Amino acid sequence: MGRSPFPTPPSPATPAAPAAPARPAAAAAAAPGGRRETSDRRTLVVGRGISVQGSIQDAERLVVEGTVEASLLQAAELSVAPGGVFRGEIEVEDADLAGTIDGTLTVRGNLTVRATGKLIGKTRCRRLQVEDGGQITGHLEMITGDMPPRPASLETSAPAVEKPEETTPSA
Repeated sequence: MGRSPFPTPPSPATPAAPAAPARPAAAAAAAPGGRRETSDRRTLVVGRGISVQGSIQDAERLVVEGTVEASLLQAAELSVAPGGVFRGEIEVEDADLAGTIDGTLTVRGNLTVRATGKLIGKTRCRRLQVEDGGQITGHLEMITGDMPPRPASLETSAPAVEKPEETTPSA
């Protein structure tokens, strides 16, 4: 037949365009305080009218303008725009909520609920700011001291102090 509508890949004899210089890990790693600049973070944007279900991995920053349903998602930063909906379980460093979160949210740093934000379900956070009009429905727990390494859903309600009593033989 005729020519292919797709461009032909370069042949091995054709020199490739020079690659962009690699950034040293130290330069990309951290801004003061050990955090990366927002522009350096791997960002996933779920746009308006888009729905995503399942597992999201390796996204450091998640911006939800549409709908996301996921479980046990971990990211550095979560931003839910007005009209955006996140359903499921998520653990993040910081969260900015102008849309809706329905599920379990753990925020190791700052949680900001904007005037249009709605939080439904179980929430754990270290610092909380709620603008006038922001809504919180469900269970809210403030994190004090060190954060446990496991997600909140895996914690047991019985304190570890009771364990020796369980080994005492009964008459």
